[in-house]
This record gives sequence, structure tokens and C-alpha cells, in this order.
Amino acid sequence: MGFSGTGRLLPLAQTILLAPILVAGCGGSTDEATSSDRSAGGSTASSAEAAPWFTEVSAEAGLADFRHASGADGRYLMPEIMTTGAAFLDVNGDGALDVYLAQGGAVDQPRAERPGNELFLGDGQGNFRSATEGSGADDRGYAMGVATGDYDGDGDVDIYVSNLGRNTLLQGDGTGKFTDVTEAAGVGGKHWSASAAFVDADRDGDLDLFVTNYVYWSVEAEIDCRSPQGVRTYCSPKSYAAPAPDSYFENRGDGTFVDASEDVGLRAAFGNGLGVVCADFDLDGRPEIFVANDGTPNQLWDPQADGSFKEIALMTGCAVDVQGAAKAGMGVSVADIDSDGDEDLLVVNLTGEDDSFYRNDRGQFVDRTPARGLAVLSRKRTRFGVALRDFNLDGHLDLFHANGRVTQPERAIEGDVYAEENVLLRGTPKGRFAEVLPRGGVRTPLVATSRSAAFGDIDGDGDVDILVHNRDAGVHLLRNDAAASPRSVSIEVLNKAGAPALGATVFTQAASGSETRHEVRTADSYGAASSPILHVHAGTGEAGLAYRVLWADGTEGPSGKAKAGEFLKLQAEK
Repeated sequence: MGFSGTGRLLPLAQTILLAPILVAGCGGSTDEATSSDRSAGGSTASSAEAAPWFTEVSAEAGLADFRHASGADGRYLMPEIMTTGAAFLDVNGDGALDVYLAQGGAVDQPRAERPGNELFLGDGQGNFRSATEGSGADDRGYAMGVATGDYDGDGDVDIYVSNLGRNTLLQGDGTGKFTDVTEAAGVGGKHWSASAAFVDADRDGDLDLFVTNYVYWSVEAEIDCRSPQGVRTYCSPKSYAAPAPDSYFENRGDGTFVDASEDVGLRAAFGNGLGVVCADFDLDGRPEIFVANDGTPNQLWDPQADGSFKEIALMTGCAVDVQGAAKAGMGVSVADIDSDGDEDLLVVNLTGEDDSFYRNDRGQFVDRTPARGLAVLSRKRTRFGVALRDFNLDGHLDLFHANGRVTQPERAIEGDVYAEENVLLRGTPKGRFAEVLPRGGVRTPLVATSRSAAFGDIDGDGDVDILVHNRDAGVHLLRNDAAASPRSVSIEVLNKAGAPALGATVFTQAASGSETRHEVRTADSYGAASSPILHVHAGTGEAGLAYRVLWADGTEGPSGKAKAGEFLKLQAEK
């Protein structure tokens, strides 16, 4: 694959075609907080930030009729407390984000009797209409997560749904219609799967599939678990002592996959896999695959030149926290928070455990959670969906937590005993985080058992909106109102077929000269797929935002400058 170009800015409907150039190759601030920044890293927001950043618009946007069902009926079957699955994606190539919402039903309900997943088409202005009927997208598995990518190289986005038991691959045709090709493609699996990611792990030009699996579990083998007060509750994965191995399906390039999990070495380490993210942490041109494990050490799988995977989390410093403890890893996000050219790693955990923020130095990690102000702020709730994004477009990455308990508390909010408020944290110039008030960044705090959270621009105004999928409730669609005027450059990077170029990288340069790395991906958070379009703070003054592109095959180009409010669309030459 080869590329070149001038970096000329084009309207959304146009495309830059690129020819070959060869080179080698997943919001800036310092890592340490100074005394002058201590107040900014506290748990309260300044009065200047009292206005809500987001407005909850699910009803007016057309999503009010959707309601998730876990099937919970008092038996405390563990999958009931983990389920949702959501995606922002463009199923028909019109440039507007669509919404895909996974369903549950009852764990032991016949597949045909469960409620199907639902598809909503967007108009690019923040409005959605149901398009499930006749779409073929209504998979009826007991869902946990959603992944998106163009696995067959036809330019159309496909959907992979991770379920309890048989997973589902839905092949898109580019018009919003899907065909279940799971059996023909060979990616059904048989485990309790959680999250999944499309990734070109072997760098052969097509997307492989990595699936996290949680525990070996069955209805018949469910056990009775109690709180310290003797109250019946959902079990911890440690209660089963049966972590499941993750799965890796290698793309053969003909529309089919082979289960290469054992061949590549995934049986070398087991864990209770939940969140997954892919990034070239060590800058060697191949993406590593990070798995957040629940109660067992995290894993970092490093693809080798011979096609095998090497598990390197312990030796690179991201398996456990600074005290050597394995936490209840759930969601995960990555971003180059210190603008040093590599992406850092954040894992969110159970109530009582703080987040794990791992600063990356070319593939070596150091737990810097306290230095980011997260040691106390984060541990008050159980976090699932998560993202590091510059929501208010001030040039500093912010942090969103989608929260919801997994066990019954002694005191709970009336109605849903697992419900918690979501939390929004503001990034400060010194790299610490401060809580935004009102809580969660909305006028009236939203209280639900939140799980999956997806991120993308629903209304074309250049900032990042949020879709939160809640267990046994409706969704929350949070329209971003934090940036009153255009302050970003939006960058869409497409492969030669016209699909998102997963694994490509855009480097942006600030006025200070530091370069920030932004890998194109859809998989992060928990059980969710987000928009692959980058929304980057445009900087100040007339100089504009300098950028350059590094493609997944190691080729480079174009480079150029863009100004606030512009949409840059880059596509490989056909």
C-alpha cells in the first residue's frame, strides 16, 4: 500500500487520494503535578465550570423507545450484571454516525425468543430513527459487547457482537443491511465473551479479530454468593476460579477466519478478560493487544515476527498496580496524554480500587495514578465504560466514567440498587484531573447501572458526544455543549476501500513543537465501539494545526496544516 499527498483540506464530500512514500512505523501536558496545580487536581470544579458540559437528549434524538433487558429474576445469574454493548458507526457511508444497541433477554431463554439488537440511523444532526426491521442486524444472542471494522475489505463497516456463548459476525453491505456470516466465517466461539477488537495483528493488510473471554460459566454451575451482611448478591469472578482464555481469529483474506488462539500462544496466560484495546505502544510497527482482567493480572500481547504472541504485561509494568496488586480491571482507554509520541494507558476498576494510569515510555509503563489526581477521585464508584477525550476542546484530555455497581450496597438509590452516577473529570494544564460539577457534566446527574459507553460526534459540530448503555434501562445520549464555537480539526482516515483505516496514526503538532500521537481505532471503553474520527484541539492563533499521517503498513503522508472547524478526510489511493 502506498501513499502521498499535499495535505490539502477538503470538504466532507471530497477525498484526498495518495500515492507511495516509505517510512518506518496505536492533549499535551507534563506528568508531574506542581504545587500550583494541586487545587486543580482536587475533587471539585471551579465556579467557572458550573455550566453543564452535556445535555441528555436521548428522547428528542429518537432513542427513547429502546430499553435494555438483563432478564434478572432473583436467581443472580452472573452474566445479568455484566451485559450491554453499544456502538457509534456509519453503516451506510453517508458520513453520519448511526447507533447500534445490543440486547440481553434472559440468560437461559431460547435464542429465538430473546429481544433482538437494534439499529438506529442518524441524520448527522443528532437525530436517529429506528432501522432494525429488515436490516438483519437484530442478533438475538445474550450480548456483552460490540466491535466494528471492515473485515472483508469491501469498504463497508461490519459488526461483531460478543455474547454469552455463540458470538455473531454481521457482514454489512453499505446500505444499512447485514447478513449473519458467523458460521461461514468461523468466528462463533463458545465462551462467555466480553469485549472484542478488530486489529491487523499480523500486518498482512486485513483485519483479524481478538475477543476477550471472561469465565467458564453455566446456569447449572451457578453458585450462591452473599455479602458480608448475608445478603444474596452476584458472585465475583474469583468465586468461580475458572478464568477463560481469550480468542484470536486470524483473517485468511477470503472472508473466513481460523481460530489461531492456541497456535499464537494465547493459552500461555489466562485471565478474566473484560476490556480490550490495541495500540503500538512500543513503536515497532506492530500493534500490541492489552486486556483488562477482572481480579487477575492484566495482559499485554505482543505480536512477534514469526506470527506468535508474547505476553509481556508483567515485564513492561502494566500487569498490576504500583503495589503489585491485580485489580478488577473493566474498561480501558489509551491516549498520548503527555504528547511524547506514544500512547498512555488507563484501566478502570471496582469501587474501592483507584484507576490505574500507566504512563508509557516506548512500551515500558509506570503506574502514575496518584500523580494524575486519580488515586482518591476514581475509587468511589465501579467504572465500566471509559474514555480519554478532549471533550471541552481546550487542548487537555478529559476523562469520562460510566458507572454502575456489581454487588448490592448497604445503602442504595431507590429503584435500582446497582445504579450510580457517572463522573466527568476535567484535564488540567499540569496533567491532573479535577471533577466537573454538576456531576457527570449534566444539569441533573444521571443515575443508572451504566456499562458500555461509546464516543463520537453525532451532530457534526466537531466535538465528542457520548452514548451510555444502561442495564435494565434506556440509554443516555449526551450532546456535547462545552465548546461554544469551532475549536477542533476533525480528521477521518480511510483505507483504500473507504473504510476506517484502523491502526493508522495521525501526529499533530502544537505551537510548542511537541507531537501528539492519535491512533485510529474503534475499540476501547467496555463492550463498545466508538467513532474512528479524530477531533483534535486546533490550537490558538492563525498558524493552524500541523499534522502528518503514518499508515499501518509503515508508509507515510500526507502532512499539512488545518484550522479550527475544518474536516480533513484522507483516503488511500485505490
